[in-house]
Amino acid sequence: MPARSYRSCGANALGSRLSSDLRLTPVTPFDPSTDTPSERHRAPLAAPPSSTPSDDAARPASDRAVPLAAELAADLPAPDTEVRHVLVADDEPHIGRIIQMKLEQGPFRVTLAYDGRQALEALEREGDIDLVLLDLMMPELSGLDVLAHIRGDARFKDLPCIILTAAGQEQQYRQAMALGATDFMTKPFSPKKLYARAAELAGVSDDAAREK
Repeated sequence: MPARSYRSCGANALGSRLSSDLRLTPVTPFDPSTDTPSERHRAPLAAPPSSTPSDDAARPASDRAVPLAAELAADLPAPDTEVRHVLVADDEPHIGRIIQMKLEQGPFRVTLAYDGRQALEALEREGDIDLVLLDLMMPELSGLDVLAHIRGDARFKDLPCIILTAAGQEQQYRQAMALGATDFMTKPFSPKKLYARAAELAGVSDDAAREK
């Protein structure tokens, strides 16, 4: 069959098929009075209201108000900030420094004296001593002399006093007991045990007495 005739027949067949399809699916015009609008003619649903950001959230981070230090501290538990004052009297400077370094890891302030006379002068001068650590053997005035003076003064009669003794000083130990010593520690002593006993006698709370 010639090409022109073939194309003509194909066109006629296609036209017949389209006419048949149109007859099978007639197009009805839209009548707004009787028909229901299609999806595309319906009014769009209103979007849910979006949450309005707060003023701080809407601001850039650099422009937001910074909380005051007092406001932040108000949410924290109040620490035990009271510092206890300890007088340490020992004629061996390295012993005094060891005690000072250990106690000042906690809520303590230490004043050092290197003989009995300095100890009494510090006791009169400072006026806020909470605890005394006394070595028995010191120049000028011994630890027993200082302890006797402390217990003879009504201002200091209840002041806790720890006596630092060396092995073999049993006689001085008994004399210190008679004069009213609060406790004894024998050299060489444990700094940890000394710290714990000093905290107990000075009335430091358990949390504040915890080692740093």
